[in-house]
Amino acid sequence: MGKKPNNKTRVAHRGDWKTEPMPEQHETFVLKRSFSAEEMDALRRGNIPQAMEDKWFWYMERSTLFAHRSWTGFCIYQIDFTEDNNHIVTVNRDPKQYRCTSIEEDIDSLNKLLTWWTKTPYDHYHEWLSETGDILKKAGKV
Repeated sequence: MGKKPNNKTRVAHRGDWKTEPMPEQHETFVLKRSFSAEEMDALRRGNIPQAMEDKWFWYMERSTLFAHRSWTGFCIYQIDFTEDNNHIVTVNRDPKQYRCTSIEEDIDSLNKLLTWWTKTPYDHYHEWLSETGDILKKAGKV
């Protein structure tokens, strides 16, 4: 009997999780950021959620990263990586799927996510704590 693949070491693919396409209501912006070869390798591996706190499923196809909320499968970000580090981001603007309407907030959130996602190993629990803390601060609860 073969061993079950370890999701921590195998590369994530679109069919590994329930996903929805980017909705017609979306917006694009440029994310200026460079990534090391190791960071790009971490992004290319993607992430298949292993726990309820792991809010993101992401995978890459060619030079595009697709980031979906793990519970709903909604596509929130699509990042087309470019060699000049002016990456084209498509962000969900369907208010039933994603409430943010500010490119500045998206840039801030996406940069934080990318910092977490490029850490090896990826630590979803500390990302969840950080994201929860940010939400509480915005709501004036902390």
